Amino acid sequence: MSGMRRAPRSSRVTAAVASSPWIVVAAGVVVMIVLLVVAVGAYRGRSGDGVDTPLEPPAPPLLLPEPSAPTGSPAPSPSRPVRPGLSPRASVPPTTGVASPSVPTRAATATAGAPSPAPPPPTGMTGRYRVVDSFDGGFIGEVLIRNATADRRGWTVRLAYPGGRFVTAWVEGVEQGTATPFDGGFTYRSGVDVAPGGTATLRFHMERTDFRPTSCTVDGRPCDIG
Repeated sequence: MSGMRRAPRSSRVTAAVASSPWIVVAAGVVVMIVLLVVAVGAYRGRSGDGVDTPLEPPAPPLLLPEPSAPTGSPAPSPSRPVRPGLSPRASVPPTTGVASPSVPTRAATATAGAPSPAPPPPTGMTGRYRVVDSFDGGFIGEVLIRNATADRRGWTVRLAYPGGRFVTAWVEGVEQGTATPFDGGFTYRSGVDVAPGGTATLRFHMERTDFRPTSCTVDGRPCDIG
């Protein structure tokens, strides 16, 4: 038995393959399937590894041709494309002409520079009241009458006080008129007319009353009480 030699294993394998050729075909199919699985796994791993594939750049905005500017006017600046998040600015082309400043009319210039008109002078007979002298129990008053008309005129003065007593009245330097007393005052009618622009001074004596009258009129017009 020791003298017998065993046949080599490689020869047995070769003999088995030679006797069964389908084994080679099956082994080839298995190898192809393994390679296909590996290739599919590698492709999926590359597409899902978190790296974004580059996108194609967006198409540039479509710019419409602008109408040609009229002859003699500057061409407007080209419009800029609108970006997202930024409000577009309105561009207004400058005007070709310069507006001339408005010239005020002659009437408006005269009105703006002229002072306000003075009030018209009083017309008719006017009077100014004041107290000339005062003493215990009474005072001497005065009404200055002025003729603001163009004619000679007579006049009538009426004075009233709260609870006063009339004593006497007279006109300085001219013919006297007529004084008519009443409760708290008196009425005086002139004896001589006053020339245009002229004056007459009526003075009177009152007792037991205040200096300021409740009423003072010349021909029905209120006096200027100083």
